[in-house]
Amino acid sequence: MCPPPEPHPAGSGAGTGPGVGTGRAACHHGEILQGVFLDERGRRRAGLVTLPMPSLGTRAEFVRRPGTEDITVAPADRTKALRAATYAMAECATRVQTPLCGGELTLAGNIPVGLGMGSSSSDVIAAVRAVADAFGVRLAPEAVARLAVRAERASDPLMLDGRPLLFAQREGRVLEELGAALPPAVVVGCALGGGRPVDTLALPARAYDTADVRAYERLRSLLRRAVATADPALLGRVATESARRGQRVLAHEEFGELVAVADRVGATGVQIAHSGNVAGLLFDPAAPDLPARIGRCSRALTAAGIPLTYTFGTTPHAVPPSPNPPTSEEHPHGHAHGGSGRAHGGGDRPPRPDTCRRPAHLPAL
Repeated sequence: MCPPPEPHPAGSGAGTGPGVGTGRAACHHGEILQGVFLDERGRRRAGLVTLPMPSLGTRAEFVRRPGTEDITVAPADRTKALRAATYAMAECATRVQTPLCGGELTLAGNIPVGLGMGSSSSDVIAAVRAVADAFGVRLAPEAVARLAVRAERASDPLMLDGRPLLFAQREGRVLEELGAALPPAVVVGCALGGGRPVDTLALPARAYDTADVRAYERLRSLLRRAVATADPALLGRVATESARRGQRVLAHEEFGELVAVADRVGATGVQIAHSGNVAGLLFDPAAPDLPARIGRCSRALTAAGIPLTYTFGTTPHAVPPSPNPPTSEEHPHGHAHGGSGRAHGGGDRPPRPDTCRRPAHLPAL
């Protein structure tokens, strides 16, 4: 079984020896908002705001091998991370004026694969950080983002510090810093589509018109206000509308039931991964009957055949003890306590039995 990934600052020189570096990157739980937005010059740009989940992540180790040329990766199917390591090696070698050489990249982690939680981006960013650490180079987040987009065409903003950001995933740049932290919320996670992985490249391309741009700009403004006022109800409203608009492409069969459950149990809204099957119901942590609401939510989702995954918070210590722990006949429900803290340094892969992953509490993994 893999050890849990340990936080480790990128480029800290804290590897296990000369020419050895380590790096870590967290994951996310899908998006709060995703669509098309206007940049500072009024141009349309694809963008997203992710829901950080720093308790899960990828840990990478990179060992330089002078006198060799090839770079290897284990597990061998992590080709995006391998590309990222190759690009990072070239950049770091140039910075320190060292000849290129080969190396060995090893990845381990506990992120469910194919559910839209940023597992590929986590691998890529951890790999870049490990290579930089092996060279004693500290790469700025902007440089990591550029390498990540080059390696996988689009990247989640996991190289940043977990603040709410509108991020242009295909360009690797921040469109807007929305504030210091997301509003406080408790997320009851679940998996749609039976937890089956989604091939994001097979999803139909979405065309956006002027009305779409206006709608997403309005949601952007509402999310900015939600962050400024720490309003969990407004956060849920934005997430639900973004999720609803995303159904034009994703068309989750359970989406209507998910929204109905949220209404019945007093959730502030729902959020989904716009490139996967992971979803969550958002709750105000200040609700006086929060444990009971979460218990009713868990039972309703289970009765609807929607598997539970993780319960976690956008701020530390937001998740109350469960009043109704699952029985052996219910789907296990992991509790990943954590806030939107820093993703410390330090999908082109299908689920595989030899991939070192901790149990994800999902029937397909």
